Amino acid sequence: MGRDPAEPTQPPRYTLVLSGGGLKGLAHIGVFRALCERGIPPATVVGSSMGSLIAASWASGNSIREMEDRALALRRGDVFRIAHVDMALRRMLSPAVYRRDPLDQILNDLLGTRTFQDLPHRLIVNTVDLNSGNQILWGLPGLDDVLVSDAVFASCALPGILPPRRIRGHLCADGAVIENLPVRTAAAVGGGPIIAVDLGGGRTPRHGIERTGFAATYSRGLELVMGRLVEDSLRYWKGPPLVLIRPQVKRVSMFAFNRTPFLIAEGYRATIEALDRLHAPLFALEAGIHPRFSVSLHVDRNRCVGCGVCAGVRPHLFRMTDGKAEPVVVCQPWEPVSDVIERMCPVGAIRTEILEQGG
Repeated sequence: MGRDPAEPTQPPRYTLVLSGGGLKGLAHIGVFRALCERGIPPATVVGSSMGSLIAASWASGNSIREMEDRALALRRGDVFRIAHVDMALRRMLSPAVYRRDPLDQILNDLLGTRTFQDLPHRLIVNTVDLNSGNQILWGLPGLDDVLVSDAVFASCALPGILPPRRIRGHLCADGAVIENLPVRTAAAVGGGPIIAVDLGGGRTPRHGIERTGFAATYSRGLELVMGRLVEDSLRYWKGPPLVLIRPQVKRVSMFAFNRTPFLIAEGYRATIEALDRLHAPLFALEAGIHPRFSVSLHVDRNRCVGCGVCAGVRPHLFRMTDGKAEPVVVCQPWEPVSDVIERMCPVGAIRTEILEQGG
């Protein structure tokens, strides 16, 4: 029996996942602009850290223009003010380097006293209970009657950088320390495919870290940990179709307040590019990570030192010949997550070149 043509249709549902990344998270605004322009806003948004703040702004009904204007007006002093009193009086017992009140003010202005139940769009905020180590996903049934501003503050509270937030007896901090790109959460609570935006830059080389102070050094260490967690969660992905978007913001500092226009533009560009590269409509994709490509795989034998890491970790891709690595087969199917192969080489001898869009 066919559907009555007069019967209203429900748009296909998908879940948008927004990673943390400090101020690089402003790129998520461009992601929302691209998705809304394409007429495919998400049914559910799952956010970590700065991703939760941008997600909450959209889920509370703010327009893309309002989000852009707020981001462009943001200055360092609006977020980061050193907790001089705590550090002077409590020294090593100070809960964090920076004060809580600047971020509280931003969140109160943005979200007011809304609970998750008050939002026009479904939102899930990723946090971790520092005492138990349990992941707590605010916005799920039974966890949706708390202030959105409290949950977002907790999700932005990198341990040691901003103080944790106690919510319902749980001492909550940034859930990114256990799942910066919460795709497993999205698979469990969402419906349909997933679009995930990863802003991690853990494997991108940095220079002068030792001269940038405690906060930058510490956040760099967390960036490395979070990047590895993302790689591990995606390596053997068995969930629903997942479109992975990786804006090219890896070389932007987590605390850069002078790159906002670029970040928003790059989030938009990367989203449009990923959607255009899909070999099928979003809601008709098969399981796995998308978009897919065919690539040629190369090893610079002059640069290769013969350490054998690539052949040991990916023996189906590399072998050792005369003390040097070489590809088993030059032409390979590739997925966005596969660039970990290039970054695995300690001397940068491996490179890939995209040949064509995969099937």
